[in-house]
Amino acid sequence: MKRTLLSIAIIFGTCVFAQEKKSDTAKTKNIEGVTITKQVFKKQSDRFVYDVAASPVAKGNTTFDLLKQTPLLSSTDDKTLKIAGKNNALIYINGRKTNMDSESLIQFLKNTPAENIQKIEVITVPGSEYQVESSDGIINIVLKKKMSDGLNGNMRMSNTQNKYNANQASFSANYRKGKLGISANLNGGEEIEPQTYTLRNGTATTSNESTGNIDDPNKYIGGYLNIDYQLNDKSNLALSWNTWANKSYNSTVNLFNTIKNGNDTKYTWSKNKEDARSYNNSLNLNYELKTDSLGSKLNVNAAYLNYRRFQLTDNQTFQSDANMGIGTRTTQVIQDLPQVINNFSGMVDYIQKFKNDLTISIGGNYNKTKTDNDSKNTTNFFEPAKPSEPKPNHFIYDENIYGFYLTAEKKFSDKISGKIGARYEITNSLGTSDNAPTDALKRIERNYNNFLPYLSFNYAINEKNNLSYSFSSRMRRPSFWEINPVKNILTDDNYTQNNPFVKASSTYNQELTYMYKNSYFLILNHSYFQDVITQVPLQGYPVSPGGVVGANPVLRYIRTNFGNKQEMSAMVGIQKSFFKQYWTTNFNIGVQHNINNGSLDTDPTTGDRFQNQKGEFISYTNKMNSTSLLIQTNNTIRLDKKKTWFLGVNYFFVDKQQIELGSLKSLMSLDLSLKKTWNEWTFAVNVNDILNTNIVKIEDYQDNGNYNYIHQNRYNRSLTVSLTYNFGNQKVKKVRDIEGASDAIKSRTK
Repeated sequence: MKRTLLSIAIIFGTCVFAQEKKSDTAKTKNIEGVTITKQVFKKQSDRFVYDVAASPVAKGNTTFDLLKQTPLLSSTDDKTLKIAGKNNALIYINGRKTNMDSESLIQFLKNTPAENIQKIEVITVPGSEYQVESSDGIINIVLKKKMSDGLNGNMRMSNTQNKYNANQASFSANYRKGKLGISANLNGGEEIEPQTYTLRNGTATTSNESTGNIDDPNKYIGGYLNIDYQLNDKSNLALSWNTWANKSYNSTVNLFNTIKNGNDTKYTWSKNKEDARSYNNSLNLNYELKTDSLGSKLNVNAAYLNYRRFQLTDNQTFQSDANMGIGTRTTQVIQDLPQVINNFSGMVDYIQKFKNDLTISIGGNYNKTKTDNDSKNTTNFFEPAKPSEPKPNHFIYDENIYGFYLTAEKKFSDKISGKIGARYEITNSLGTSDNAPTDALKRIERNYNNFLPYLSFNYAINEKNNLSYSFSSRMRRPSFWEINPVKNILTDDNYTQNNPFVKASSTYNQELTYMYKNSYFLILNHSYFQDVITQVPLQGYPVSPGGVVGANPVLRYIRTNFGNKQEMSAMVGIQKSFFKQYWTTNFNIGVQHNINNGSLDTDPTTGDRFQNQKGEFISYTNKMNSTSLLIQTNNTIRLDKKKTWFLGVNYFFVDKQQIELGSLKSLMSLDLSLKKTWNEWTFAVNVNDILNTNIVKIEDYQDNGNYNYIHQNRYNRSLTVSLTYNFGNQKVKKVRDIEGASDAIKSRTK
C-alpha cells in the first residue's frame, strides 16, 4: 500500500521547515581516556558543516537519527529527510552519492550506527557538477579517516513499538590490508506500517465519507559490498554492489463508506488486499586517477541498475448498512501491476586545480533507462451481475539523458570566494502502450533541452561574520511510477491515477545566508516552481469526451503538472552550550510564505471533464497564499560527570499552510530520548511524538461548492529500544565510497 491515495512524501513534500542543531567552537579534550569533540556548525563557500566526530550525540544513534538532529535537516514522518526550503535530500557518503533507491536507503540509514561519522555537510544549493533535480539539496556524510590495517565493525539491534511491534538488526564490517579494502553490511527487519484514514468529499447535497484502517506488513533485507584496490600511488579501482529486497504480503485496506445523495444514503465496505515484493540491485565500477599534487583528478564510472516490483491487488466492494454489517459482494477489481526498470549509466568527471586557488571542473553523464509495465486489470460484477471487463495495458517507457557541465571556482582572497557554472541536459523519451484506452496514450514522445546556470558567492567579512549567496536552476523529471498509467483503487468512487503525460518541471532557487560566530544565523530563501508535478483532486460527475455523463460523483487524485508556485522563508537561529557543556541547546524560529497558482478542469488521462448537479462544468483551483510559523528546538543534557548518561529533548511546530491539496493543518511533535554508554556498548530509549500531535489533516473548500477533507494518522507515536556494540580495531581506514553513475536514476524508482 506504498502509494495508496496520498503518499507521505506528497503530503510533506511541500511542508518544509528548518531543524538546526548543536554547534560551538571546535575544541578537543581528553577526559578519562575518552576523546570528546565538540560539535561545530559553520558555513563554507557552498555548504554548511556540522562536526559530530566522537560526540555523545552520535554514539549509540543510527545514522538516520543523527541526520534528524543535524542543523537544517528535518523529518516529520520518520521516513523522509528534508532540507530547509527543499523538497528532498539526496544522500552522499564521502562526496559520492549512495547506490540505493529511496526506500532501501532510509532503511539502511536506520540500521547503520553513527559512531564512524566525522561530520555532516549540508549543501542547500548544489553546484552544476551535481546531478540533482528540482530544489533538491545534498547531505554529504563524511566518515572518519582511519590509518591502520585490520578489521572492525559493529552490531546493532532495536525494537520499536507503536500500534504494532517492529524489530531491526544490522551487522557491518570493514577490513583493510595494504592496498586492499573491503567493507560490507547486512541489515534487515520486519514491521507493520499502520494508518488510519478519514476521507470526506462532496458538495452541500452530496457526500462520500470513507473511514477505516490500512495495515502494511513489510519484511526486508539488504546490504552492500564494496571492494577498493589501490593500483598505485595515483590511481584506484573500486567495485560496489548494493542489494535490497522487500516483501509486503497481505497488506489490507478496510474502509467503511457512507454515500449521501440528497435524501438517499448508501453504505458500503471497501476491502482491499495487496501482495507486493520488490528487488533492487545495482553494480558500479569506478576508476580514479590523481593527475597532480594539487588534488586534480579524473573520475570514471560505469553502472548497471535493475529494479523489479511485482504487485497484485484484490479490491472488493460489499453492500452494508448503518450498523456496518457486511452484505453482498457487488464488485471485485483484480490488478496485476508489475514494473521492471533497467538502467545503464556512464559518468566522467575531471577536476583541475591551479596554484592560484582556481578550480575548473568539467564532465558529462549518460543515462539509458527502460521501464516495462505489463499491467492487467479485471473487473468482476456480482450485484447486479454483468460480464467481467478485462483491461490489459502494456506500457513501455524508454528514456535517454545526456548531461554536460562546466564550473569554475575561485578563491580571490581569504575573505572572498565564488563559483560559477552551468549544466546542459538533453532528454529524449518515448512511451508506448499496446492496449491504451485512447489514441493519445499509445505513443507519447518527449524531447527537450535545458540550460541550467549556477552561481554562488561567499564573503567572510571577518572572523565573526560571514555572508553568502547562491542561485541555481534545476529540472524535476517525473518518477517512473508517476508516468505508468495505472489506477490505484481505494473505493468504487475514489482512486489515484498516474499520468504518462506528466512533463518535467523547472525550479529556480535563491538563498542568502548570514552567520555570526558560527552560532547565530539568518537564512533567506526563495524558490519558484514552474509546471509543478503533484497530485490534484478532481471530483464531480465525470463527462466523457463523447458527452456521456457518469451516474455517480467520483473523486480522482490525478498526477499532473499543476501550475506554478513560490516558496519564501526566513529563519533565525541560535546554538549554544551552557553550564560547562552540560546543556547544549538549539532554537530556531522562522516564517514561510507559500504562493500557489494552479487550476485543472480535465482529467489528462481520459479527457473527462466534471460537472455538478446543476450540469455546470467545474474545475479544481488553488490560488491561495499562506504564511506559516516554524519553530524547532533540540536539546542534549548530560546527566553525569563521566559523560555516560544523556537526555535528549526535541520539539517542532509547523503552523498551518496552503499546499496543492488544500490547507494543511498545524503539525507538532515532542520527542524524548535517554542514552547510557559502557565502553563499546550503548543502550538507548527513544520516545517519539509523545503528545500524539503529528497527524495530517487537510481541508479544501472550492468556490464551486466542492470540499475535500483528509485525516491521516500514521502512528508516529512510538517507543524504540536499541543496543549497539562496536568491535575490532577502531583505527581501520574506511573503504572509499564511490558515486554510482546510475544514482540520479535511483531516486526516481520510488
